[in-house]
Amino acid sequence: MCGRYASTKNPALLAAEFDAVDATEGVAPGPDFNVAPTKLVSAVVERHPRDDEGNPDPDTTERSVRVMRWGLVPHWAKDLSGAAKMINARSESVLDKPAYRDSAAKRRCIVPAAGWYEWQPGEGRKQPYFINPGDDSSIAMAGIWSVWWQQEGDERKPIITCAVLTTDAIGDMTSVHHRMPLVLPKDRWAAWLDPDNADPKDLLAPDLDLVNALELRPVSMKVNSIKNNDPSLLDAVRLGESEKPEPTLFELS
Repeated sequence: MCGRYASTKNPALLAAEFDAVDATEGVAPGPDFNVAPTKLVSAVVERHPRDDEGNPDPDTTERSVRVMRWGLVPHWAKDLSGAAKMINARSESVLDKPAYRDSAAKRRCIVPAAGWYEWQPGEGRKQPYFINPGDDSSIAMAGIWSVWWQQEGDERKPIITCAVLTTDAIGDMTSVHHRMPLVLPKDRWAAWLDPDNADPKDLLAPDLDLVNALELRPVSMKVNSIKNNDPSLLDAVRLGESEKPEPTLFELS
């Protein structure tokens, strides 16, 4: 699964890296070394631009960086209460489950990350790892998004939400956890974001070479608490170092 990750680049850097425009309109979150469910996050989308009357131009697409809320809320949901349980969507069933299938066909995105955290099971407390490219490049996590309309008096406000796709762990990742985010190699970005591709079935398999090139770094248990949020969370630690235990996100809930 992917329950926590780090996002350290501003929208301008993300726009340059993903060949997009910055459409965050000044509301993008700042660097976050401990992104948790329901937080605002940056995501990359590609859509047909619309005219003043809302009609899309089928001959043109625009790729942009947008702000979304992590935890997908289907348009038919009664409220936002289930968002924290829908931060991930299984790639094996995303095309079939009612909560996800419409977004998987029509509204896909990339959720950029400096890396994500995973907890390795073992005796006693689980050991957190930070999985990252080992350089300054971003990990492109496959995502889907949806629009939920919130009624505020006489007005309706759109809430844009997203989920990260996960898949069975492969390669070196199996030593840490049995699930992992679906990480997209650069040559799949365009097809994944293509708004006219309604069947992404062939894009849902993880790339072994890309996964095995990632660095698996043991990090401090400080990341277990969402109250901790600073660059030191990304620092490697020696396995077995004595630390004061912190409650995990899941223990807090």
